[in-house]
Amino acid sequence: MPPPPYNMTMTVPREDLAAGLAARREFGPDYDAAFADVIAARIEEQIAARMSAGAHAEPRPAPRLPRLRGAGRDHSLTLVLLSLVVSIPLTAISASLAGTPAVLFVWIALVVLNVSYMHRPRRD
Repeated sequence: MPPPPYNMTMTVPREDLAAGLAARREFGPDYDAAFADVIAARIEEQIAARMSAGAHAEPRPAPRLPRLRGAGRDHSLTLVLLSLVVSIPLTAISASLAGTPAVLFVWIALVVLNVSYMHRPRRD
């Protein structure tokens, strides 16, 4: 029998889980192994039922977890503003110490930094 695909979701009825957790709280940690065995048996039953029903041919997509607040923020504006703030003293220092070639180098480095950040691969 082939293994189930990665995105096959396992569902155990909420009532069963709630009852099991309530029993675990009532009996204490001495029954943890028995609780885990019951949950594993339920999952195995569901896998066997799905395999016999042919559910492995049409797997359901895995549920998406909600994104954490700020997890997908784009920091482009922050980088641009920080680059502008840093460019002022860098330009002054490079102009006073090494002249025009150093100023060009500083500005080219800042442009390369910003452009490479804008074109980076994004995670969805």
